[in-house]
Amino acid sequence: MKLFFLTFFVVSLFAQKPDLFLLKNYKEDVNVTSWYMSEKLDGVRAYWDGEKLISRSGRLFSSPAFFTKDFPSHELDGELWTTRDDFSNIVRIVNKKKQHDKWKEITYNIFEVPHATGTLLERLKTVESSHYIKIIKQVQIQNKKHLNTYKKSLQDKGAEGLVVRDGNMHYYTGRTNKAFKIKSFTDTECEVIGHNKGKGKYEGVLGSLSCKMKNMQVIKVGSGLTDKERILPPTIGSIITFKYYGLTSKGNPRFPIFLRVKNEL
Repeated sequence: MKLFFLTFFVVSLFAQKPDLFLLKNYKEDVNVTSWYMSEKLDGVRAYWDGEKLISRSGRLFSSPAFFTKDFPSHELDGELWTTRDDFSNIVRIVNKKKQHDKWKEITYNIFEVPHATGTLLERLKTVESSHYIKIIKQVQIQNKKHLNTYKKSLQDKGAEGLVVRDGNMHYYTGRTNKAFKIKSFTDTECEVIGHNKGKGKYEGVLGSLSCKMKNMQVIKVGSGLTDKERILPPTIGSIITFKYYGLTSKGNPRFPIFLRVKNEL
């Protein structure tokens, strides 16, 4: 009986890992005129299989019935999101194993309809918006200047970046040269190996994290941490994601800014 219960519990937490479409990093020499651009949301990827919400790793989200009651019986692909620069809060909400009312803060923002026919816009037109379902706005790109102006306008509002896609492409999975993500910064990961005491207004709490990168280079990441994260910092050995703006003359990341602790959703 105990073995049966354990097996059922494990099965109830995980589903088959969904086969998703993925994005490449944008290169300036790619001609994206007449493609579509949309905001890249800093949320949690989620796949609706017609009955349940599944993370990109195959984990089942404990989404309440009120959240999914108006979802369609066909598949959807999108981002669980609240607002810009709120990733940590989003993860806390969707990561709980028990259903709870905080899901009322979440919306499911759709950018693809798996296995639907037609162009990107035709696929998205098959989805009806509701209180919890939103369709991510797609803007057709007029030229490179239009792309850069739109990107800057979103980034000035705190957006993570852009997604650009060839709208004539039929549904596919995996990576292609017809879909890219555009950011004004580079993000990467490093391992936390030390906590450094703060000074001045941060006296008594964390000042910065000492981190080891994949090339064994050790850097300090202090910007971007919330007051709560300075009191309860990422643990030694945890993997964090940070962003930076180019490299210094010594090859160090310039202006490293903490983004989040890596999660496996």
